[in-house]
Amino acid sequence: MTSFILRRAGMGAVLVFLVLTLIFSAIRLIPGDPVELLLSSGNTSASPEVVEQMREQLGLNGSLPVQYWNFLTGILTGDLGESIRTGDAVSESIAQRLPRTLELVIFATVISMLVGIPLGAWAAARGGFVDSAATVLTSLGVALPVYVLGTLLILVFSLTLGWLPAGGFTTWQQNPGRHFQLLILPAIALSLGFTAIIARMTRSAVLETMGQDWVRTATAFGHGPLKVFRRHVLRNSLTPVTTVIGLGFGTLLGSTVLVERVFNYPGLSSLLVESVSNRDYAVVQGIVIIIALLFILINIVVDIVYGLLDPRVRQ
Repeated sequence: MTSFILRRAGMGAVLVFLVLTLIFSAIRLIPGDPVELLLSSGNTSASPEVVEQMREQLGLNGSLPVQYWNFLTGILTGDLGESIRTGDAVSESIAQRLPRTLELVIFATVISMLVGIPLGAWAAARGGFVDSAATVLTSLGVALPVYVLGTLLILVFSLTLGWLPAGGFTTWQQNPGRHFQLLILPAIALSLGFTAIIARMTRSAVLETMGQDWVRTATAFGHGPLKVFRRHVLRNSLTPVTTVIGLGFGTLLGSTVLVERVFNYPGLSSLLVESVSNRDYAVVQGIVIIIALLFILINIVVDIVYGLLDPRVRQ
């Protein structure tokens, strides 16, 4: 198991290096000067002195090998540069917003697991009308855009019923109850599509496992249907579902842009949108790096968990 973990960690390190190189290259090797693009406004261009000053501030005035070395060492030391707009350290801005987005994604993932796994297992076990109804619901969940669902949730639960606030953010230290209330609707909007995917995956895995020989053997030994389903079917069906959950968690990190926008939630994605609008190159680059590193880390953890659940994967 140790060698398996080390192999996955090594592959993750190589992947991190390739992703960082790709991010560095995308900014510097695309046609056009990014500094002139940042400083241009309409048909007006900045003076050469201002362009050179900005180039020095962003560390773009050296040769590409020097820039690449400074880029890598800056990431290793936690220095992602400074915001062009506010002058704040990018790492501090990200550290302030990232926990909020992670909390939202984790809450949405928990909702998706608590609803999706039982729904998929129930549909596969019962079949018939239940299976058909679950298939229709999951199809709607996958097809419904998150911004449409978010708007409907605000219309129904905030403006019509008045049960929950329409949006905003309050820290846990200021008001724990209000903090939780403000988290519910964004998490539900974010979780619907993921719930549908988990339910579909669980249904397919359960149906496949129910046809295995060991399940028929357990039934022949006189075990009750509930015991056979819980011990021999559902448990063995969760291995592929775990992989989907891990990959979906990483995907949700990039899906929070619209949710945070609809619910006015000040997370990392809303900071990314603001930075793109303000052409804050350093912040955009820092956020892209952090999201990419988190995605790689999550995939490594999923691979290791998958190896723990299924020893054949370690070969």
